[in-house]
Amino acid sequence: MRAIGCSAFLGRASRPARRNLSMSMLERSGGVGEEKSALSKLRDTAVPSPSSAPPAEVELPTNDNDPSLLRIRHTSAHVMAMAVQKVFPEAQVTIGPWIDNGFYYDFYFPDTVDEEGNAVPGRKLVDGDLKKIKKAMDKIIKAKLPIHREDVSREEAAARIAAINEPFKKEILDSIPSDDISIYHIGDEWWDLCAGPHVESTGDLAPKAIALQNVAGAYWRGDEKREMLQRIYATAWKDPKQLKAYKKLREEAKKRDHRLLGKKLDLFSIQEDAGGGLVFWHPKGSTMRRKIEDFWREAHIENGYDIVFTPHIANIDLWKTSGHFDFYEEGMFDQMDVEGQEYQIRPMNCPFHCLMYKDDLRSYRDLPIRWAELGTVYRYERSGTLHGLMRVRGFTQDDAHVFCLPDQLQDEIVAVLDLFETILSRFGFNKYDVMLSTRPEKSVGSDEIWEAATSALAGALAVKKWNYQINEGDGAFYGPKIDLKIKDAIGRTWQCSTVQCDFNLPVRFGLEYITADNTKAQPIMLHRAIFGSIERFFGILVENCAGDFPLWLAPVQLILLPVTDSVQDYCTEVKKKAAKRGIRVEIDRGNERLAKQIRNAEQARVPLIGVVGVKELESRKIALRSKKLGDLGLHGIEDLLDEIERCDENAVEMELMGEKPPKPEPVAEEK
Repeated sequence: MRAIGCSAFLGRASRPARRNLSMSMLERSGGVGEEKSALSKLRDTAVPSPSSAPPAEVELPTNDNDPSLLRIRHTSAHVMAMAVQKVFPEAQVTIGPWIDNGFYYDFYFPDTVDEEGNAVPGRKLVDGDLKKIKKAMDKIIKAKLPIHREDVSREEAAARIAAINEPFKKEILDSIPSDDISIYHIGDEWWDLCAGPHVESTGDLAPKAIALQNVAGAYWRGDEKREMLQRIYATAWKDPKQLKAYKKLREEAKKRDHRLLGKKLDLFSIQEDAGGGLVFWHPKGSTMRRKIEDFWREAHIENGYDIVFTPHIANIDLWKTSGHFDFYEEGMFDQMDVEGQEYQIRPMNCPFHCLMYKDDLRSYRDLPIRWAELGTVYRYERSGTLHGLMRVRGFTQDDAHVFCLPDQLQDEIVAVLDLFETILSRFGFNKYDVMLSTRPEKSVGSDEIWEAATSALAGALAVKKWNYQINEGDGAFYGPKIDLKIKDAIGRTWQCSTVQCDFNLPVRFGLEYITADNTKAQPIMLHRAIFGSIERFFGILVENCAGDFPLWLAPVQLILLPVTDSVQDYCTEVKKKAAKRGIRVEIDRGNERLAKQIRNAEQARVPLIGVVGVKELESRKIALRSKKLGDLGLHGIEDLLDEIERCDENAVEMELMGEKPPKPEPVAEEK
């Protein structure tokens, strides 16, 4: 047997599958060509694998790393709102923030009355309207209108809003806590309540770098009892080249949509009959989830964590003690009555771990304590915000909490960051954007403890030699934090991992330990998640791989295609041997021709295809084809299973194995 090598998942580019030299459509049993080996048939019927390789990564600027881009997008939103009101004077503006890849603006179109006094329903925007709006935007940009800020009193702002009959602006004004009200003007024609920032002139925008994308519905303030608004999504960049690159990435993202691939590959579903935002894991998706969770548990145990399990409901008093009821009540489902007491389905796992800590008297010698849990939580999300696996109502957090001494804090944070690397790299995520978020205006805890915790987080990042950005004032009210955004195959970033110091829950639950001098002190508590949630991470993983999962993670690792019924028992024997090793093998017992079976297997993203005929049965071998490497030749059963098992255990891809098919003889070109 040839030497076999492995390369780390996503560590090298896939070579294209070899193309067939002749297409021989052979019957499945006892007919034409039965004397040929399955290897010959495999070569004859080879079809090129659909490529899932990502396009060359384009480094586009972001709102975070390019303040000028943020100004462009904010001003573009105002220009679009001005254009909408020029084209449709009855439109009322609401809010128009920048978002990750552009901006949106929400509009309300009230019912009107025509010249004859008949009621006319509010306008419904269509794609054709976007072209009109964009044309009006281009005129505003071409006019190079100055943009300037004006500070006014609350009374003056209210008077101006009343004069133009903009009720939504009045609600926005009423929600501003400060009396320092600012207005941004575009020329002398249009203005809006706004805190900025903006560019200096509409002429600073590049009209060919702005694109209006689509219209969606949105309730005012996210409240389904309020007015239905029409939201226009758009994107804006510094120049047309960036817009072109973004459009290419967007098209690639559509192909990778986890909702489409989840259905196509039979991984999961959202059953609306059961309710929105609730995930049903199908057998193949469940297999992958089990592999993910098993690795997660093993990695945590190896790193000194204990795995725990806690209930899905608890008395509402627990959530009042933790503060979740006060801070997050709108995100919690209604309580249920249990023998006259109110119980709450859990939105978070943290309070349960606090109760467990408090259940025993702890000594400084017991710390650090590390508890990890794959805990399913439930949060109320409005139906309009639900999105595949990315935003659901029931999801499993990969939660962990560390209770430690103050002088252990930095070492524990370093260990957490090490574990982030270990687990994320297993799935091919090796590039991160790292943020350190500091104390916000409203917070709990002393200056001393905040400074010590922030210093520990920064010190841990220094030990890791990671570059990071500081988000001033963006920490949680209960402590500073480090957030990681992972980069996927097409350059998008996703918020996943976080480690947070918590000075709040130890106080609320009265957590203590006995110090070396026999006094009582409060431990430092770390919240920590790596995936964020299993569901969301799975969605990210599907899109990152475009459904072409690595061999170790694929729900079906090898599919056997019996050429004739006489080899069915042999295929069953191989499948049983594989199952005993935990290797996932299926047999295609359908009646399609071989070329169709191979195509079906590749469209199902199965990494390995084994074609079995009479000669393979006699030699106790399999004609093997890799989706990424093409034909790999004949291979003995035990050798093949050994190699799959090795790749499975080490999360690496198969590189080369078996007898290489002979190269075709060169054909002289006709002169």
